[in-house]
Amino acid sequence: MKDEPTFDPRAVATQALASLDLTSLNEGDTEADVAALCARAESRFGPVAAVCVWPRLAAFARRQLPAAIRVAAVANFPQGDPNPERAQRDAGLIADAGAQEVDVVLPWRAMREGDSSACRRVLAAARRASEGLTLKVILETGELKSPDLIAEASRIALGEGADFLKTSTGKTATGATPEAAQVMLAAIAADRAHIAGFKASGGVRTVADAARYLALVRETLGDGACTPQRFRIGASGLLDAIEAVLGGTAPATSSATGY
Repeated sequence: MKDEPTFDPRAVATQALASLDLTSLNEGDTEADVAALCARAESRFGPVAAVCVWPRLAAFARRQLPAAIRVAAVANFPQGDPNPERAQRDAGLIADAGAQEVDVVLPWRAMREGDSSACRRVLAAARRASEGLTLKVILETGELKSPDLIAEASRIALGEGADFLKTSTGKTATGATPEAAQVMLAAIAADRAHIAGFKASGGVRTVADAARYLALVRETLGDGACTPQRFRIGASGLLDAIEAVLGGTAPATSSATGY
């Protein structure tokens, strides 16, 4: 029987930490919650890539963090309404707050209904309001379901200037999946107009989960894409697993089976 592939949890945990968007998007989040989140972002093993919060808390988060840790906030979230005015307003508030990144939700219901023009209008509005910022487009792949629809949504987002394609809001039943990631990464690889990144979000909880998405990025985009500039993980609980590995309280090696 062929040996099962393995990965180095410490190496993966180190990469995942550097690429982590530490996230809190609970309805009742307060400044105290965000202060605690920002404190965790400066972990004893190194900083995360970014902290992701609601627009109303973006300015507060920026004040809590060193310049090396970016602030992201969400637009048109989580509903993904086909409303360009809302997307533009949210993105503008995020920019005015001094954040560096906007995570905007594609109108995925409109996408499912064949109304791609509604998607373009929303993304164009968000792009205009976030000029100079990193724009991550959340496709909500678990609701789009079809690989063809995910591929089309990916192409639309890239065409409207997305800097990252992101799988999910984390607010629906199905978050990130390797199958959706492969479709999105193929669209990124095929886009010759500009270089974009990939963000796995929704249900990424273990270092083994992170290893699978890192492997997919490496296979499709190359080793150079496995950096915070082109790879992110959106999660709130993954940091615990990363710290367990780097702190020596988790196994030193792991099988890749069952990622």
